Amino acid sequence: TTRRGILEHLASADASITELAERFHMTLTGMKKHVSVLERAGLVATEKVGRVRTCRLGLGRLEREAAWIDSYRQLWEARFDDLDGIVEELKRRETSDDHGT
Repeated sequence: TTRRGILEHLASADASITELAERFHMTLTGMKKHVSVLERAGLVATEKVGRVRTCRLGLGRLEREAAWIDSYRQLWEARFDDLDGIVEELKRRETSDDHGT
């Protein structure tokens, strides 16, 4: 949940590791570990200027993940549309069988 919180925070503004540590009531070492995991996953990018390491969302990775998720959403929507058609056809057959009896 901390890592999701970091991503949510960075979605609205870049932040230094110190700012993130303060926001999430963590030590700098603890926050660096969280940021490192997110950075290795490509979800966060960091840049060090002087003594300050600033974090921002790694949008390229998030956009690729969103596109992958969307492709599966489209696939499942099509499958559910097909299933809806089958259910409607079965209902029509059932109704016509009831009227024919």
